[in-house]
Amino acid sequence: MNTNLPAAATITSVRRLTADTSLFTLACNDRDAALELSSFQPGQFLELSLPGFGEIPISYCGLPSACGAIELCIRHVGHVTSPLRRAGPGDAVGLRGPFGHGFPLDGYENQDLLLIAGGLGMAPLRSLLLALLDQRSRWGNLTLLYGARETGALLFLDELLDLTKRSDIRIQLAVDRREQCLEGPPNCRVALLPALLDGLAIQPEHTCAALCGPPVVYAYLVAGLKQLGLSGNRIHLSLERRMKCGIGRCGHCAVGSFLCCSDGPVFSLTQLQGIEGALA
Repeated sequence: MNTNLPAAATITSVRRLTADTSLFTLACNDRDAALELSSFQPGQFLELSLPGFGEIPISYCGLPSACGAIELCIRHVGHVTSPLRRAGPGDAVGLRGPFGHGFPLDGYENQDLLLIAGGLGMAPLRSLLLALLDQRSRWGNLTLLYGARETGALLFLDELLDLTKRSDIRIQLAVDRREQCLEGPPNCRVALLPALLDGLAIQPEHTCAALCGPPVVYAYLVAGLKQLGLSGNRIHLSLERRMKCGIGRCGHCAVGSFLCCSDGPVFSLTQLQGIEGALA
C-alpha cells in the first residue's frame, strides 16, 4: 500500500460518546489495505480524509482487527471533524497509515503499568488498555487514572465502569467539576488529574507509565511521577496533538531534532529531556 495515497474506506457504524465526540467504526474497501491499516501498535495513528473537506491525523482507539475493522474516536470541533458529525453508515472516507511508533508493549513485559489519560487522551490509551487486557497475563498490576472537565465528558464511561468490576485492574476517575444535581459515577473524585497521583502506592523499579492528554497537564504529571520514583525511561508520553502530514515532510510536528510523525508520537521522557517546549 502506498501510504502517500488514501485508501477508500466506508463508515460502518457511529456511536455517540459525549455531546461532541463520536466513535466511528470503518472498513477499507480493499482487503490488502484493510489488513495493513488495521495492523497497528497502540499509540500509532492514521490519516483520515473526508472528500471535499481535507485530511486530519487521528490516533487509533481500538484493537488491531483480523477482519479489518478500525475504530476512531473523533471530537467534532475542526474543519474535517465537524462535518463528520453528519456522517453515518455507508458514507465514504479515505485512510492512510499506520504511522509512527506506539507504546513499547514488549518493554512492558512483567511490569506494573500505570495509564494516565486526560480528556480526549483516553482515545489512544483505550487502544493500549484493550491490548493490555487482551493479554492480561503478560503484565503485573494495571492501573488507569483518567480525568476530564466534567462527568459528561468522560469517554467510554460505560466500558470503564464495567472494568471496575474486575479484580485485575484499578481505575480512578476524576472531574474538574461535577455537574449540578449529579452525584457522578463510582470511583470518581472532583479533582484535577495530577491529584490522582497523590498517595498512589507503586513499586517504581517495576512500574512503567503511559500518558496521553492535554499538553498543559504533562509537566504536572511528570513531576508527580518523578516524586513517586519513576525514572525517565519508564515514563512514555504521546505527543499525538502535534501530528500533521504523517510522513515527515511538513515539519509541523518537529520537537527538537525529532519528528513526531516518524520518531513518535510516543516518546520516553528520557528522549525529550532538554528539548525546550517538548511538553508544552
